[in-house]
Amino acid sequence: MKLYQSPKAPNPDRVVFFLRAKGKLDAVEMIDVSIMDQQHKTPEYREVSPYSQVPALVLDDGTAITESRAICTYLEGMFPEPNLMGADPKEKALIEMWDRRIELMFFIQFAGWFRNSHPMMAPLEVPQSPEAAAKGEKAARTMAKRLDAHLATHEFVAADRFSIADITLYIAVGFARVMKWEPHKEFEHLGRWHAAMTERGFAKG
Repeated sequence: MKLYQSPKAPNPDRVVFFLRAKGKLDAVEMIDVSIMDQQHKTPEYREVSPYSQVPALVLDDGTAITESRAICTYLEGMFPEPNLMGADPKEKALIEMWDRRIELMFFIQFAGWFRNSHPMMAPLEVPQSPEAAAKGEKAARTMAKRLDAHLATHEFVAADRFSIADITLYIAVGFARVMKWEPHKEFEHLGRWHAAMTERGFAKG
């Protein structure tokens, strides 16, 4: 298998961290794609990923899978242990619920803030919208507060154990640094959780 990824970009990192948590980094060939150099928009890469999405997983039979969550679902099926997406219907539903909340209500909102206000994103987000940036910032900060309240009574994000939901949140919190925002230092319980995830070592190279 080949994984087209862009180091330090959040969606590719979601898959890389997932593989690392599985202990399966050596199961795929990593191919770097520079988003800032717009390598994801070249004709050659669009043959792999028609919508110019990174990451993309290409299977041995030539099938290409994009969308980081879909790639992780495939990898979960291929490498079922350790389980990161739920061992029974209840766990699967709870983990997916929190994973989607984090993605839709925190990460995507933050991405809107970043894409519409950071100078380095100006060539990719044309035109940038201050209104969209403000809306995204407000939503991301609100969700960070909600996540902190949730983590006040939970060791992990979902199902009382480590899962893909923890990976998604860890990446989203880390990515916030591009806007000089460190929610894990602003919120006590989010900070405790973040420190535990860092200590866990799944994010380390």
